[in-house]
Amino acid sequence: MPPIADPAGFPNNDIRVTEEFLRTHEHVLLWIAMHLLNAARETEVLDNDVKEAFSSLVATYRTLQSGLVYESRPANPLAANLQARVQEAVAEYRRRASEAGAGEHLRDAEVLGILAFLQRLEIQRNNGRRRGRAFIDFLREHFPQQPEPDEEKAPLIVP
Repeated sequence: MPPIADPAGFPNNDIRVTEEFLRTHEHVLLWIAMHLLNAARETEVLDNDVKEAFSSLVATYRTLQSGLVYESRPANPLAANLQARVQEAVAEYRRRASEAGAGEHLRDAEVLGILAFLQRLEIQRNNGRRRGRAFIDFLREHFPQQPEPDEEKAPLIVP
């Protein structure tokens, strides 16, 4: 069992993530988490790689929200790959929503909230071991062997 993390010590506590926000953006949260897990399955990433990727992603989306375009990249190549894969998933989600004419526009602030939630979840699930994969295993439990979304097989469903 992972150690209990103190929410007061979480990074980016100024980013509010409410239950209502998560319910409203559940489809985006699931989309990003599924792509993160697929990327983790393809490489031998550890929870610490995921932690680095989330740290860089949150920093990147913070600057985007402020109007600056600056991408923070981790030095760790596994974390950098995860970061790129999550950013590709967000771009793909936006492209599909646009093509579907759903009228919904995924804002950077919403992506930032989802990333902050996933970052906190990773911290809660991380068992603190150097080669630990507790968070990745947690994702695996909730997304058992789902294939990479395919254009024809998995159309975008927006509530």
